[in-house]
Amino acid sequence: MKVSLVVAVSENGVIGRDGGLPWRLSSDLKMFRRLTMDKPLVMGRKTFDSIGKPLDGRDNIVITRDPAFEVAGVSVCDSVTDALTLARILGTTRGADEIMVIGGVAVFEATLPVADRIYFTRVHADVEGDRHFAPLDDAVWREVSREGLPQGPRDEHAATLIIYERTGATE
Repeated sequence: MKVSLVVAVSENGVIGRDGGLPWRLSSDLKMFRRLTMDKPLVMGRKTFDSIGKPLDGRDNIVITRDPAFEVAGVSVCDSVTDALTLARILGTTRGADEIMVIGGVAVFEATLPVADRIYFTRVHADVEGDRHFAPLDDAVWREVSREGLPQGPRDEHAATLIIYERTGATE
């Protein structure tokens, strides 16, 4: 089962600010829903907190070291390895072919070495933020497709969805 990262990154590498997204992009959220529906989602607790609830139609797996963390509709793991193992089991049961890793920074960093694909939304703006996504290594990742997201009235910036796949080289 493929492990895929789903991330939106500004031109200056920002992915978050003050525990949330530093922009409003309705078109990207719609694309996120389409990409992740019926698939297991792996995320850190802070990412879950920023969403505020389990996302419907998907298995929500939250990684946290807090033994008291418990939310209806959410599976809890204390490591990335355990979360990916559970995601494979749940994904197989659901008939999914892909595990979707949706953040935050520490979860992205821990899963990047085992990821097969990255759904990378390039937000065409420089924004202020306190969470960043490291530049991708061209020796490891190759672009396989690119499409502009239609900018609607509820989008603060233009954006492009770029899909990267692992080349076979290691990080």
